[in-house]
Amino acid sequence: MYKIQANQSGTRSIEVSDAHLETIDRYQLFRNLVDSNGIVDEQVLDKLKFNVRSLLEGEAGKDKDLLDLCLDVIYNSNMKAFGLHNLAVLYADWKSKKAAAEAPADTENVTD
Repeated sequence: MYKIQANQSGTRSIEVSDAHLETIDRYQLFRNLVDSNGIVDEQVLDKLKFNVRSLLEGEAGKDKDLLDLCLDVIYNSNMKAFGLHNLAVLYADWKSKKAAAEAPADTENVTD
């Protein structure tokens, strides 16, 4: 379980689990989310919420993990642009560690 800071003063936080990060990865929720300027603001948070809402209206709406992600993280009352930025940083770090852990396992199975 991870904890991200949701506001600049540090008085609010949101707990994020590996299952939440796996769901973000499975649905590629951060792909093309931030514009080329790299700024995460309230518009970017709204864009994420709209994207997730459209997923929930489709077949993915039956996915319990996606619903949990929405309730626990994305639609959390503490979630603001600052929190989304920290979530994106956490996701990038988690993804790189996951890739690094899988890389040695993949090379062990390779035979010459």
